[in-house]
Amino acid sequence: MDTRTSEQIALIKLQKRLTKRFHKASEEYGLLSDGDHILIGLSGGKDSLALVELLGRQARIRVPAIKVTAVHVSVENIGYRSDLDYLKNFCAENGVELIHQTIAFDASTDYRKSHCFLCSWYRRKALFEVAKSLGCNKIALGHHKDDIVETLLMNLIFQGAFGTIAPVLQMDKFPMQMIRPLCLIEERELARYAELRGYHKQDKQCPFEHESHRSDIKQLVTHLEQFNPNVRDSIWGAMHNIQPAYLPHKITK
Repeated sequence: MDTRTSEQIALIKLQKRLTKRFHKASEEYGLLSDGDHILIGLSGGKDSLALVELLGRQARIRVPAIKVTAVHVSVENIGYRSDLDYLKNFCAENGVELIHQTIAFDASTDYRKSHCFLCSWYRRKALFEVAKSLGCNKIALGHHKDDIVETLLMNLIFQGAFGTIAPVLQMDKFPMQMIRPLCLIEERELARYAELRGYHKQDKQCPFEHESHRSDIKQLVTHLEQFNPNVRDSIWGAMHNIQPAYLPHKITK
């Protein structure tokens, strides 16, 4: 007789599904290789916590043989806050070393850029500096399938460009890759997993998190689901199904 509760069974099933998609992403996009030293950008949100779990478990499997380190970057002059003790304990439970970096920036130096852009830029800079100091060859970020789909739509609508955040991106200036192992996992799956696992939420959310158009694009995708429940899969498929012959071509003079 199975004495497990319905939530325990749901957690086991969901964990298997997330792990399967994590491995599928790694195989399809070549995210992991023997000898990798991967730095995880641990924001403290559900996505990066799940990433620590998945990569920490993969490091213990030893095939491929990878090393994983996490870094949490605190920004002094932005009012969000994570429980550092919780993050340290969480990483330790998953066999991952945690490094904590604190930075600050002056938003008045560039009035043309939003707080979100500047914060992201300086945090990304800190990630690269830590990665280089540790000899990491890859940085793993917790962007999921919804992030990639939404970014594509944002670029189409606001930038007039067909591009998004790629599952793997080779940096131009130094030998390092950005990888996104959660790229085949939907946000709602991660939200449910965080609930079942009892992840702690950040102590204080960023006051500028709704400054961009991303929340509007999330609503747009939800609205599109009324017409096609699988709209995320369709948009994802479109990125792999470019048909140049049916797109406009300017004559080169």
